[in-house]
Amino acid sequence: MSGNAEWLERASGPGHGDRLREPGLADGEALFGPREPLRPPRSSPPGTTTTTTTTTTPGGTTTTPAQCSDSRSVSSSSVSAAAVKPQAGPSAVYESTLSAHAPEFVPSYYTPVQEYVYEEDSSNGYYPEFSLADLVQDILSHLNSSPGSFETDIGDITATLNNWVTSEDTLQELVELIFTQSTSMPNFTYTGARLCNFLSHHLALSPASGNFRQLLLKRCRTEYEQRQQALMGDDETQRRFHTYVLFLGELYLNLEVKSVKGTVTRAEILLVALKDLMDTLLSQPSDRSLICTVKLLKLTGSVLEDAWKQSGKSHMDDLIQKIKSILLDAECSRDVRQMVLNLVELRSSNWGRVHAAAAYSEATPDTDPNYYMNEPTFYTADGTPFTAADPDYSEKYQDILEREDYFPDFYEENGNES
Repeated sequence: MSGNAEWLERASGPGHGDRLREPGLADGEALFGPREPLRPPRSSPPGTTTTTTTTTTPGGTTTTPAQCSDSRSVSSSSVSAAAVKPQAGPSAVYESTLSAHAPEFVPSYYTPVQEYVYEEDSSNGYYPEFSLADLVQDILSHLNSSPGSFETDIGDITATLNNWVTSEDTLQELVELIFTQSTSMPNFTYTGARLCNFLSHHLALSPASGNFRQLLLKRCRTEYEQRQQALMGDDETQRRFHTYVLFLGELYLNLEVKSVKGTVTRAEILLVALKDLMDTLLSQPSDRSLICTVKLLKLTGSVLEDAWKQSGKSHMDDLIQKIKSILLDAECSRDVRQMVLNLVELRSSNWGRVHAAAAYSEATPDTDPNYYMNEPTFYTADGTPFTAADPDYSEKYQDILEREDYFPDFYEENGNES
């Protein structure tokens, strides 16, 4: 052992012997004396217990391996932060070409929004202007789309119009609006005539120039005086003229005039106008004019003939004779010719009127001269009525009749599908 100790002492070189050998220790113990323990792992394996080891420094301070590790980490972090700290360089200055006083940029495809005109109301703020024309248009559109609500709505409609129609100008405007609507839409002639009759009795305003009924008849007379020009006009003018003729027929049936004694009669002036209008239509016997004449006579023929007979006039005989002459001379389509023949036959059967003695359940071809003439009336999706005499709907009419024969339980009496 002494030889090994001397060899180790010589191998360590000068100055190392005192550090390796300490007093009071045996040979070899100086090599394996107490040293600083190794740093423990950051996390212990599962199922093991981490033991904390303390070390006493020569100064008397007790430290743990974790504290030593933290001090080394802080030292290395400080060095790294100092190494990567950016160096301040010269600042770059950029000059912008933008200006706060530049003109406003507007794209070429931009369309400016048009501002609406509002009128100020002191109580409710701003509201768009609502005119009498807008109100009447809403009322007529409602009645046209829902004619079945006429009886329930006409009271409120009249009350509203009485609040609006407060001057002669507004009354004249109301007459013009209703007349224009009634003569431009074929499906509105009946409802328009009913509306005119109700307003003629319930509008409160009655200026010196005339009440609602008088102004309406004046407007009808203005159109009546232009009948020749309208008949020779373009297709749209003729269509409006034919609608005007049918509206006048509805007006004659629905407009009630009260006499001084309180009796209710029809407007006799319309009776004269209808006779002249039919003469005008038959003077140019085109298909459209003949169809309009047939529709008017099917609508008002029985009433017109009764009125003329009471005054001792034979105007209906003259009209029927003229129609028969047209069938022989004029060139008309096959469907229109058949329509006119049906009208002549209808008049020969007293316009389809059956005496009370012959009940409907007992009607036979022998007892009812109109047995084969009671043709049902059907309606299109937009409410246009048509019969077998209308050439535009002849095929559709026959198709509906055939379906009624095969499926009678699926149809109502008016021809609409249930």
